[in-house]
Order: sequence, then C-alpha cells, then structure tokens
Amino acid sequence: MRWAMVKAAIAGTVMVALAFLIPLGLMVQQTARDRAFTAAERQAAALGPALAITTDQEAVSRAMASTDAGSRERLAVHLPGGVTVGTARTDNDQLPGSANQGWTRTVRAGTVRVDGGYALLQPVAVDGGGIAMVEVFVPNADLSRGVGTAWLVLSGVALALVAVSVAVADRMGTRIIRSARRLATAARSLGSGNLSVRVPVEGREAAGAPEELREAAYAFNAMADRVVHLLAAERELAADLSHRLRTPLTVLRLNAAALGEGDAADATRHAVSQLEREVDQIIRSARRQPEDAPAVALGCDAVEVVRDRVGFWSALAEDEGRPWGLAGDEAPAPVPVQRGDLAAAVDALLGNVFRHTAVGTPFAVDLLICEDAVTVLVGDGGPGFTDPAAAIRRGAGHGGEGSTGLGLDIVRKLAEGTGGEVTLGRSAVLGGAEISLRINTRTEVELPRQQRRRTGRLIRKD
Repeated sequence: MRWAMVKAAIAGTVMVALAFLIPLGLMVQQTARDRAFTAAERQAAALGPALAITTDQEAVSRAMASTDAGSRERLAVHLPGGVTVGTARTDNDQLPGSANQGWTRTVRAGTVRVDGGYALLQPVAVDGGGIAMVEVFVPNADLSRGVGTAWLVLSGVALALVAVSVAVADRMGTRIIRSARRLATAARSLGSGNLSVRVPVEGREAAGAPEELREAAYAFNAMADRVVHLLAAERELAADLSHRLRTPLTVLRLNAAALGEGDAADATRHAVSQLEREVDQIIRSARRQPEDAPAVALGCDAVEVVRDRVGFWSALAEDEGRPWGLAGDEAPAPVPVQRGDLAAAVDALLGNVFRHTAVGTPFAVDLLICEDAVTVLVGDGGPGFTDPAAAIRRGAGHGGEGSTGLGLDIVRKLAEGTGGEVTLGRSAVLGGAEISLRINTRTEVELPRQQRRRTGRLIRKD
C-alpha cells in the first residue's frame, strides 16, 4: 500500500508538472526568439537617422561600425541602385522588391532564412527620398539564448515537486500502513489465543490513522470482547454440563464396586475411575481463566500413546472375542501434539471399531514412521464405509444409537492442526474399513501427499 501511494503520487505529480512546465518552456523559447528579433529591429532603427542624412558609403560604414551589430559584422545596408554596404547574408533574389530599381514605401519589414540563422530586413527612408533595406543578421544562438537554462530550472522545479509529493505520500502511507499493521498484528495475536489484545483507537498510537481504520479498530475490539464473553459462557456451560455427569458416575462407581473380583470388574472400575478423572479435569479446565492456564508442553511419543490406548481396548476385545494386532511400535515417534489430544483421537478410532462392527470382528493398528510424518492406520474386518465423505463430515455420521458423528471430526482436526490429513479407505489385509491418521512432524513445511502401503503384520490374540 505504501509503495502504491508513492507511485500514484509520482504519476499524478509528473502529469501536473508536464501540463504546466511544457507550455512554460515553449513560452520561454518563444520569448527568447522575440527578444532576439526585437534587438535586431532596434539595431536596424539605429541607422535610420544616418541614412536620412546621407547615403555615402563611407559615412554609412562609419555609422554601422558605431552599432553593436555592425561591430560584430552582423549588419548590412542595401542602398538604392544595388549597392550593398557591410557584410550581407542575402542576395538580391532574397530581397523584397527590386534592389536595382529601388524599393517603394509599400515594402514591409520581414525575415529571411539564411545559413546559421535569420536575416531581418528593415526598409528605411534615405536622403533623396529613396528607400534603403537594412539587413541585420540574427544567429540561431541568439534565438535560443537562455532557453536551456530555463528548461533546466523548470526541470528542477518539476523534480522538486515530485520529491515533495513523494515525501508527503510516503508520510501518509506510513501512517496508514502503521495502523493497518497494528490491526493485523492484533488479529494474529487474537488468533493465537491472546484474548486480552486490543487495538488502540485513541491517543498517540492512533494519531494519524484514517477514519476507516479507526472504525475497523473499534469493530475488532468489539469482536474481541464478544469472543471473550462467548468463551466465558462456553466454559460455564461446559462446567455445568460436566457437573451433571457426577450423579450417574456415582451410581456407576457404586455398581462397579459391587461387581466383586475379576478382570472384567477391575477393568470396569478402572474405566469409571478414569471417567471421573476426565470429568473433574473438564470442570477444572472450564472454570480456569485463560490467563491462569499453565503452560502445556506440546509434544508426545505417538508410539507410547498408541500402545497405551490399544492396551486399554484390548481387554474389551478379549471379552468380545476380537482378534487384534499392533505393529510398528518398536521405536519412539515424537509428534507435535498433546498427549491427551492424541489419546482422544486414538480412542475415537478404536471406539468406532467396537461400535460399528459385529462382535468377534478383528481389528489391527499399524504405525508407519518416516522422517516427516507419523501415520496411524486402524483397520478392521467389518463391512467398511458406504459413504466415506459423509462419515468424516462433522455431525453427519449415522452410527445408530449413541453415535454423534463427531469422532472422526476430532481426528481430522488433530491431523489438520499439524498439516496432516485423515483418509478413509478399505483395508488390504482385513477387508473392512481402514482409517489413516497422518500427523506431520514438520508442521512448518507443506508436505506432499504420499501414497503408503500397509506393511504391518496382524498379531492374533485369542
């Protein structure tokens, strides 16, 4: 924007300068021409008194020598009878009328183009009632004297005007750009989570800002206040809704305590305890103000998280007689996401297997680790996806009772947050659905889409 304003100022100023300076330059050139011919006419008129007294050649020569043009050999007199005194640049053919028979009083002054300039011809009455023709040579240098200097001065004025306009436009552009950048910086800061950022609309920082940007700043501040209000209301609503889960959780905990001993009872009590901890964490997080939130380390080991969640779901898989497998978990695989978010995504993928496939259907989890990304493949031996596009669209899933259609959307958001992606397809090994969660480990680089073949192995657990 700043350079655009400078260019516009330069273009406008140059056009105005040319519109005024070109006519001025031409007028100066015409003035110099008129000045040269006027001086020549004065030189010719200076011989009038001498020619009115005598036409003697020596007397005329002395009179011519007393003038500036005569001393510079620029003056000549064509006397009646064809006699010429002085240095003439013209011949008889160029003279008006007849030089041999004499000129009449009807002959007027004029100019003749000669080598190196012009000859001014001025008829003058002489002694005896005749007419002589006074010739004054006007060189080209006299016609353009001072014109070059005038053009240089006018060009300097034009450059000065352009420089002033550029300085003014740059100053104005700097103010506008400063205000626009301040607004853009505030928007980026708000987008990164700083809800306290506001754009100054009064005082020294906002001085010189255009009215339109001031209105944009007012609108931004109002939007930021509204966002803070909505987030606060959302946190309160999340806390209230989470608190309502305490009563059924208490009933579940009491029922789990009455189950007695056994692997299934222990797994149920462990799940209820974990659910209580998650609900408590949700309530605490919802009640906590954004500025009081502790710093969360971004990053975890994908292999450790996947192994932990597969181990959790393996107990239920054994109860339902589902063969399952885990492959590719030999080496660590750090990813730039929080542990809880990745665990929630893996739980959503494995939960879909148990929810949408029949009891006894096998499933497998493979980890593909490369330099730029970590891919989690979850496949099963079920019927697969009838409409993959609808399955991944938020709230569009139709999984029957208890399905909200949000599970795969949570997985998609996790992947896209790192520049990765989620793809749905058919398992080449088990024949059912296969979901690929790719997490980029270099989020600052836009990675090309890679086609990967499943290389994991199925480990049956009976």
